[in-house]
Amino acid sequence: MNPTSWHSVFIRRGVRTVVGVALALFLFTVHAPTAAQGVTSDEHWVGTWATAVVARPQERSELPQAPPRLDFSNQTLRQIVHVSLGGERIRVVLSNAFGTAPLKVGAAQIALRADDAAIVPASGQVLTFGGHPATSIAAGAVVFSDPVNLAVPALTELAIDLFLPGDTAASTSPLTTHTAAHQTNYVSTAGNHVGEPELPVETTAMSWFFLSRVEVAAPEHVGAIVLLGDSITDGSGTTDDTNNRWPDHLARRLNAENIEMGVLNLGIGGNRLLTDGMGTSALARFDRDVLIQSGATHLVVMEGINDIGMAQNEFGLPRPKRAPTAADLIGAHQQIIERARAQGLKVYGATLTPFEGTTFPSYWTSEGDETRKAFNEWIRTSQAYDAVIDFDAAVRDPDAPNKINPAYDSGDHLHPGDQGYEAMASFLDLELFKTGADVAMAGR
Repeated sequence: MNPTSWHSVFIRRGVRTVVGVALALFLFTVHAPTAAQGVTSDEHWVGTWATAVVARPQERSELPQAPPRLDFSNQTLRQIVHVSLGGERIRVVLSNAFGTAPLKVGAAQIALRADDAAIVPASGQVLTFGGHPATSIAAGAVVFSDPVNLAVPALTELAIDLFLPGDTAASTSPLTTHTAAHQTNYVSTAGNHVGEPELPVETTAMSWFFLSRVEVAAPEHVGAIVLLGDSITDGSGTTDDTNNRWPDHLARRLNAENIEMGVLNLGIGGNRLLTDGMGTSALARFDRDVLIQSGATHLVVMEGINDIGMAQNEFGLPRPKRAPTAADLIGAHQQIIERARAQGLKVYGATLTPFEGTTFPSYWTSEGDETRKAFNEWIRTSQAYDAVIDFDAAVRDPDAPNKINPAYDSGDHLHPGDQGYEAMASFLDLELFKTGADVAMAGR
């Protein structure tokens, strides 16, 4: 072999050696922390709680319905979530979806809630991110915590602590939030109070901040139901801190029947199908809020009432060039159906509930109600959806079908109250949400 050949062999072997060492180091880097965290590749993650996030601009809103402005500086948030599924392994997804700058989280923990701002002693589990106790969430991104072992019963309230060492008021980055939680959350006095049994509370908030979802490791047959909607799905009109939204009642019914399914509430108050405003439109947020959900198997869609009502009045939000027709709403729903089925979801359509006499100025018109009725007729008869959930029939006044039943009315003649939401959930056929394994067991 001539010197040139020896040189070629050396180069080739050298490259292979370098590549082999580099590959080994890469695999060690990737897999070593994962093994240290106890993650197994066959874990099946399913959402047990979720919320739809929106942007809170840093400039103050002039909208009369805007919540009080809240910023954080070297403080700890203790936020309460009501899960649907139980599990022994759990992880949390944090979101900076609307941020324009990184968000620093100095520490985090999850625990079982006791009451108010207190947690169950010794239940707390430190949340890490790639093995680290702190993380920086890139602008527009989410971050998954490492899984932790925590025995979480179904229908339990969890407390999630986040220490925010920065000053959100000093940044121009919008806060990623859900502004109508109908749940009291707690903001500490200055400092890192993550994991303290009794949080030193400076103030409270009726919003969730930087939380996207909570997931549990579950058997393969377990799935999740995603509920895409507006304020009626979100729970407007319900009593705060009671978990009386219709999705909460659905989770209770499923649990009572031993049907293992997560229930994920992706409603946004004031949300519309076709136009941004209170959050981005349902069509625009569909991928982020629906298709990304771990373990999702079913989707229920209840959207369009605000497209009808907000076309007629001033809410300080962008207005469409014209009032939407039933055909406009139908076209949007057809897009949602196609996008959901492309990901293998079963898709159910819900009719729009009555609202004649609502206290929202100019929201109801006879023309708008005709649009609602025409749209509902399409939902009921087109067979476009895999099944129909007739919430209109569930809550309307039998003596005045354009109006909500007084027994179910929250008082604004648009949103149901606690009893109305329970009636909606009771109207659902639970057979619609059984997975293959559930159906097989039911048939024995």
